[in-house]
Amino acid sequence: MTDDAAVWLYAVTRGPEPGGLAALSGVAGAPVRAVAAAGLVAVVSSVSSAEADEQQLRQNLEDLDWLAATARAHDAVVGAVTRSATTVPVRIATIYHDDDRIREMLTEHQAAFSATVDLLTGRTEWGVKAFAASNGSDTSSGEAVSGESAGRAYLLRRRAQLRAREAAEHLAAGHADRVHAELGTLAVAARRHPPQHSRLTGTRASMVLNAAYLVDDTSADDFAATVKELDEQRALLDLHLTGPWPPYSFSRIAEVSA
Repeated sequence: MTDDAAVWLYAVTRGPEPGGLAALSGVAGAPVRAVAAAGLVAVVSSVSSAEADEQQLRQNLEDLDWLAATARAHDAVVGAVTRSATTVPVRIATIYHDDDRIREMLTEHQAAFSATVDLLTGRTEWGVKAFAASNGSDTSSGEAVSGESAGRAYLLRRRAQLRAREAAEHLAAGHADRVHAELGTLAVAARRHPPQHSRLTGTRASMVLNAAYLVDDTSADDFAATVKELDEQRALLDLHLTGPWPPYSFSRIAEVSA
């Protein structure tokens, strides 16, 4: 690492050093390496001090192209490390001044990192998204009255459509709550995230559940089978199982002070 460099943190594992780090490239194509202290290993790479500047970093995070490329690089490293060792992933753009500060951080948070490694060992994060199933509420409601203007008839139809859609989404949300509760009994831990907007999901259907589940690896097949069964049983919902993912949702110390 040069004097004009800072340190980008991807994840923390319990020693020894995970295999395959030398073959990985991180943010901006930088080589990935390990920094060890207190029985823990931080997976890091070097970035320029200019990129680590607070104002520059804020500008970069508002640059969607930079953010997308950086997030892909960050997640690729985290995913690779997760495949070789139990890993505590750290949020994107966690940057330290130098390796010594990394070692201080590992020592300071040793207990929390160790407890999180224990929680995650032998377990994987899975995601379940539930959408309100289409029920044909966009068809004509038949509320138009003979002789009314076309504009008023259209408004009446749209009002009926919106009411029907809201009612269907309300029912679907109730079903989603029950699905989440049932899946939670099969998981070690569960967490609900805010529903994603249709711009991100690529569908007009409303998302009524966006949840993550930490599942024992020995129970993963049963968990997937239950999601499929619930999808078939719940006509008001379309369920989508995603994963496995690095356990960001269950990293108790995903944000550490630089």
